[in-house]
Amino acid sequence: MEIVNVFYIILLACASVLCLALIFYLNKITNSIRDIESEIKELSDQIKPLISSSLELSEKINYLTGEAKNQVNIIKETIRKVKDRVDMILSLEERVREGLERPLTGLLKNLSALSNGINTFWKTFRQ
Repeated sequence: MEIVNVFYIILLACASVLCLALIFYLNKITNSIRDIESEIKELSDQIKPLISSSLELSEKINYLTGEAKNQVNIIKETIRKVKDRVDMILSLEERVREGLERPLTGLLKNLSALSNGINTFWKTFRQ
């Protein structure tokens, strides 16, 4: 039985060493997990302001694009109004030209006929 006792003692010693090694490595694993946890917490603390500033930037970009759209719409409306006014002025100019052309054409024809008549009269009178 002495050999069994020796093996029993060796077995208990190995079990004790394994328990100590298990405790040592569990402690290392626990410390590694704590380090990872603290790094994740730091990363989370750094990401929160980034997310916040990204949201603010997004809101400002949305506001600016809305304002730009409003300005473009105002410019389009102004251009449309200017175009309408120019069309109105051109149609008025055309109506005025037509209104003056007809009477002036008639007047010029009458003056031309009158001048021809006077020229003919003077030619005939001189002879």
